[in-house]
Amino acid sequence: MGKRKALMAGNWKMHTTAVDGCQLAVDVASACADFTDREVLLAPPFTILSEVSHILKGRPVIIGSQNVCWEEKGAFTGEISPIMVQAAGGSAAIVGHSERRQIFGETDELINKRLRGGLSFGLLMIFCVGETLEEREAGKAFAVLYEQIKKGLADVAAPDMAKVVIAYEPVWAIGTGKTASKEQAQETHAFIRGVLEQIYEKNVAEQTRILYGGSVKPTNVDELMAQPDIDGALVGGAALDAQSFGRIINFK
Repeated sequence: MGKRKALMAGNWKMHTTAVDGCQLAVDVASACADFTDREVLLAPPFTILSEVSHILKGRPVIIGSQNVCWEEKGAFTGEISPIMVQAAGGSAAIVGHSERRQIFGETDELINKRLRGGLSFGLLMIFCVGETLEEREAGKAFAVLYEQIKKGLADVAAPDMAKVVIAYEPVWAIGTGKTASKEQAQETHAFIRGVLEQIYEKNVAEQTRILYGGSVKPTNVDELMAQPDIDGALVGGAALDAQSFGRIINFK
């Protein structure tokens, strides 16, 4: 993992209301030791960002939004602006998640707008990329990733990359119980780092954290985190169980 600080992020998706969400947050925070080599992030639903942030005040947990608009305010029904995220106690946001791409039809161009919008307000941005099973089986995985990264990072200046975390999520491994092997994951993360070096420079590529997000579980987190180019995890299902996510946070 080198000198990059690991980031273990829990994406709660469309789960939890105030009572169970706050309890889950407290239980997860209790699993966070006094780490110096890793950070923990939780992304609850918009509706309880404020409550979760409040109950974790003073705890070493970053609070993030599951998506973010590029505008400060305006006629954008159903969206959440960067300043709304910040007012609710959040300091990060996820963009480009495969579910936003697959289910809601978000394009690379729209995701780029969201990414740049969040960065302009100083949010830590988790930018997701990943290929489908069809694309991988057709041998197009790296071509797809290259396009997503190139278009997603359009007009993002090198200094802004200090606030960008890439999350590689093989779509075929999300919620299916399938996981890329540690070798597959490492190979893809190394490729992504190579693309970053092409776009920017070696220094930026080396400093950018790349998370793995495809059915990360207590049983596979150690071997994944042992890979040199895997800098953390974006966890879905297992993040809803404090014991499981606690074990993932405390990877060895």
